[in-house]
Amino acid sequence: VQLQASGGGLVQAGGSLRLSCAASGRTFRNYYMGWFRQAPGKEREFVAAVVWNGGSTYYANSVKGRFTISGDNAKNTVWLQMNSLKPEDTAVYYCAASFIVQTIMILTPAGYNYWGQGTLVTVSS
Repeated sequence: VQLQASGGGLVQAGGSLRLSCAASGRTFRNYYMGWFRQAPGKEREFVAAVVWNGGSTYYANSVKGRFTISGDNAKNTVWLQMNSLKPEDTAVYYCAASFIVQTIMILTPAGYNYWGQGTLVTVSS
């Protein structure tokens, strides 16, 4: 499975960016996809996830109300709309896909089987 993330860049505080991630290379669908981010010197942290069956979404408290995850199950593509960006949102953003049926680990990196290469988001103050 290959995940291709795109859409990162430099934006001023209060601005918006939309990240995209397309999965390819596997014939059957994964169960959920998500976004994580990692700032310099910090651990990778959960941002948002979407479960294809039922459409449930999950968000980190730090991004609730500002970020929206959406996706196209048939195309194995997920987007992350990021509004009202803050300097503390600066990080490399990674998309990930999971073929694990249970969602008990959806908020942790261990709950995902495949990862994209990351796209850098820089928010200036």
